Amino acid sequence: MILLDILRFLLAMAVAYLLGKGAVKLGLPAILGWLITGMALGPHALGLISQPLLDAQWYKVTESILECTVGLMIGTELIWSKLRRSGKQILVTTVTESLGTFFVVSLVFGVIFRLTEVPVYLAFIFGGIALATAPAPSLSIVSGTGASGPVTDTLIPMAVLDDLVGSLVFFTVVAVVAASISTQDIPVFLLIFLVFFPVLLGAATGWCTGQLLRRHTGKKASLAILIGGILGTAALGLVLNTWVFPVQVLNFLLLGMAFSTAVANMISEEQLGEIMTVMNPVIGVSLIVLILNLGAPLDYHLIFGAGLYTAVYILSRAVGKYSGAYVGAAVTRAPDTVKKYLGFTLLPHSGVSLVFTGIAVSVLQGPAPECAALLQGTIAAAAVINEFIAVYLAKKGFEWAGELPEGRGGAPSGGKLRKGGAGT
Repeated sequence: MILLDILRFLLAMAVAYLLGKGAVKLGLPAILGWLITGMALGPHALGLISQPLLDAQWYKVTESILECTVGLMIGTELIWSKLRRSGKQILVTTVTESLGTFFVVSLVFGVIFRLTEVPVYLAFIFGGIALATAPAPSLSIVSGTGASGPVTDTLIPMAVLDDLVGSLVFFTVVAVVAASISTQDIPVFLLIFLVFFPVLLGAATGWCTGQLLRRHTGKKASLAILIGGILGTAALGLVLNTWVFPVQVLNFLLLGMAFSTAVANMISEEQLGEIMTVMNPVIGVSLIVLILNLGAPLDYHLIFGAGLYTAVYILSRAVGKYSGAYVGAAVTRAPDTVKKYLGFTLLPHSGVSLVFTGIAVSVLQGPAPECAALLQGTIAAAAVINEFIAVYLAKKGFEWAGELPEGRGGAPSGGKLRKGGAGT
């Protein structure tokens, strides 16, 4: 049975790869092909990627390891000596786009819920979910096209900070709401601690791996140590997520980012380059699996059942992301391309939004089931619709900024594949 499930998933990966190539030929990002494959072959459509497969323990373990591996694409770009030049700009812009989104979405839904007699606290949960960004889609565009420039350089480190700020705000909002309405004993401080725990754990295992890599500089030895470090980090995360923590909210992508950031800042650029030359194809495959995993749970039927709340959510979130990124970039005097186009690359959302929604629904289900149903239906429909719009606009954002190489939808001057970046 396991062998059959593995074969089915390998077939789904092959289909995703081919549809991704087809999307590129049409001038669209490959990720759209991967997302369509996941949705079409998922449990709500053809069922090649069935729900039992998605729930299988071997699949969850594999997906977590590959998610950690994708983190290499981000973490290996976060070299401290380079970040010092733009650290203030990235930090300020992350805060303004995150909190700006929270403010806009919460305000819009607060007014609507006030007029329709829905509990206003639900508006803040909508805002908490909305500010999160799923970095994988935009980063897959970067890796697949070789995007390079100020927008790309700003987006990559923001992927880490955005996850932290988004998670902190969301868990704080949920904790306050839960304390007000829930009859369950929810460990509030533990939930907030879990926001930062992946960074601490990844940095610790990355430091240990970096120490070993300093002592063994050969290509084969370095590669073996890095792979061992990734597997060990993912294994620790799985053990803690499954048997120690009361809720499974450990972010494996953030875990991999922190791990690889620690490693990248401890070894030479030459050693890192040798390792990434081998790891780039692995990261490319991992990205396909990650996007398939995002697409498979999405139910295309929700597109036809989407209502006014879904449209308001998508539009208000887009306004918050774009305006927040614009303000942050303007305040820090970032290049004009960052001010105008960074917001478009921050629109992808679905994976993180569905995780956050599941947590919020579990809190609301008992004391406010009608609010739980409204939240779940709105975000689920928005996850499907927004992801296709957001991926297209993210690609256009890089294109309008002139950061795509010639032949990839960019300006004639073009660009080149980022050193250390994954190619797909």
